Amino acid sequence: MTMARRTARRKDSFPWLPEEVDFPFPPAEGADPEGIVCTGGNLSPGMLLSAYRRGIFPWFSEGDPILWWSPDPRFVLLTEKLHVSGTMRKLLRGGKFSTSLDRAFPQVIRACSASPRPGQNGTWITSGMIDAYEELHRLGYAHSAETWIDGELVGGLYGLSLGSIFFGESMFSVESDASKAAFVPLVFRLRDEGFPLIDSQVYTAHLAGLGAEEIPRWRYLELLAGCLAKPTRKGNWNTMFDGYPSSAAYDTILHAKSSGRQ
Repeated sequence: MTMARRTARRKDSFPWLPEEVDFPFPPAEGADPEGIVCTGGNLSPGMLLSAYRRGIFPWFSEGDPILWWSPDPRFVLLTEKLHVSGTMRKLLRGGKFSTSLDRAFPQVIRACSASPRPGQNGTWITSGMIDAYEELHRLGYAHSAETWIDGELVGGLYGLSLGSIFFGESMFSVESDASKAAFVPLVFRLRDEGFPLIDSQVYTAHLAGLGAEEIPRWRYLELLAGCLAKPTRKGNWNTMFDGYPSSAAYDTILHAKSSGRQ
């Protein structure tokens, strides 16, 4: 792999690395001012998992070289700081949406790929990225959270998890607030499961309104190391997280309906 050269191209001879193989990426601290650490390689499980363990992630457009990023500052949500507005609490209590985990990963990632992004032409969720993250889902590392109305998928998000950190990749919504309705119970449940951190990578106003914030990269790498010291909850979260979306905080929001609190 080469350092921050946009003209570099992936070589077909680059080895396809299985999940158990660790790849020695350059240090995240050596990223250029834009946040690019290096280019090239491939999207094999070993490459992707090695990158995330080092605070690095892929982000590139169709036809471009694979770019590996570690921006400074990093945009994260500390799960204890999740902010749920009164309007959102009322919506969740209303029972408009039902939610689930890992029931529709292929549909969610494709809906995220097709979702228009303000100020962007096309999508960074290329066909190769879809294939790569579907493989991570099959291996038990990548997960989706879904929002439904009468059995129809109307919103959701996907990402992957190592140790006690969830790396959020993208979300979509075809119904107002449907992505937030998927995100909020997921964060609450992850907090109950011992996850202190959601990595949102780069700033979005959507997540800033939910409590996400920018922190220095050095601080992010410290938090990441602590999270990676915990065991990975590898597998299908639909079966592993019994009773989802139940959690202490989410159940309190729902209970407020029956108790008459607002």
